[in-house]
Amino acid sequence: MEQRVTILGAGLAGCEAALWLANQGVQVDLYEQKPTKFSAAHKSPGFAELVCSNSLKADRLDSASGLLKAEMKLLGSSLLTAAENTRVAAGGALAVDRDLFSQQVTQMVKNHPCITIHEQEVTTIDPQQLTLVATGPLTEGALAEEIGRLTGNDKLSFYDAAAPIVTAESIDMSKVFAASRYGRGDADYLNCPFNKEEYEAFHQELTQAERAPLHDFEGKLTVYEGCMPIEVMAGRGADTMRYGPLRPVGLTNPHTGHRPWANVQLRRENAEASLYNLVGFQTNLKFGEQKRVFSMIPGLENAEFVRYGVMHRNTFLNSPHLLSQELHLKEHENVFFAGQITGFEGYMESAACGLLAARSIWARLNGRSLPQLPAFTMLGQLVRYITTENKNFQPMGANMGILPGLEQPIRDKRERYLALAQRAVQAMEEWERQTR
Repeated sequence: MEQRVTILGAGLAGCEAALWLANQGVQVDLYEQKPTKFSAAHKSPGFAELVCSNSLKADRLDSASGLLKAEMKLLGSSLLTAAENTRVAAGGALAVDRDLFSQQVTQMVKNHPCITIHEQEVTTIDPQQLTLVATGPLTEGALAEEIGRLTGNDKLSFYDAAAPIVTAESIDMSKVFAASRYGRGDADYLNCPFNKEEYEAFHQELTQAERAPLHDFEGKLTVYEGCMPIEVMAGRGADTMRYGPLRPVGLTNPHTGHRPWANVQLRRENAEASLYNLVGFQTNLKFGEQKRVFSMIPGLENAEFVRYGVMHRNTFLNSPHLLSQELHLKEHENVFFAGQITGFEGYMESAACGLLAARSIWARLNGRSLPQLPAFTMLGQLVRYITTENKNFQPMGANMGILPGLEQPIRDKRERYLALAQRAVQAMEEWERQTR
């Protein structure tokens, strides 16, 4: 008997799930509203479009993001392969040429014989049909209302923003310097160093800059801490940015021989190194204000902005109330959810959630239930987080703080993180063997 699954959304979670299920021989009907309809943030017709950043975060095993990737690799991630094939230099991080990444994922999906693509907007969900909803944090309109109908309107909204991108040729290279913090990587970031006076003037203008008005449908602004607009951060105090994305630690300005008072990092945006994005500069300032204020950053006085920062509404489920640990609705067991709409925050986290949902669906198709993920794993803890009752539920990304402690404590943080990661990988290897 033919096994068939419907997947809504060709973002990272939807594509990862579609490819994994198709590789098991499942016939997948993948629905994607682009290019018929675009969200407020998406511009490309390609699948797995990266909006907020081209960084997929750290690669080291002794980091939360590196551990997440190691677990995904064990689970058979296709998107990690695409990321490796399209990566650009970014120190210890996995950053990609976002256009090439999307193109490769799109071709992987379109060329798979078990995946049928439907370019159309979906507005209804049949709870009797095996369906994975991976429509992302920008789900809106009739489909959002349909999800509300199925869930009893237990859904929430938050806001995040995309950072600006400038051309490399417009950066004043005499004022910036190439370096990664603490010498990690191959000096893959460009650094714009502030002295104290420059920073204080910049901070004052940033806090007073005019913000873009929200659309009527976006309502009251509620900021998610993980993707905070830089102007909101600046409003929390003069030194808040200096302890956040503008922290100067681990850097020495070769022009002065000293650590900068504050520092803006520019990360390579594409393989050609012709574009750079302002790390941590998600923003909701008006475009003219972005040009005026961000041109106060040393080295960006004459910067050419090829994309200004934008803010958009994001929607996610009240997952602790609605989802089982197998990622299906408690009230509708045929309707699964994956990706950022569940509260998995981050690009790789979203793809990983798609992998888990695909494995849950595969188990269902074969008349069994997927066993609970080990508590020692990053994915196990993320699933527990989004499915454990929480009155103030907010999205969560991979972080070492959610892992259970070691039996024998280790004082050194790097050594402790490595031990936690090695334990997690071992637990995931065993779990993967048991669920084949």
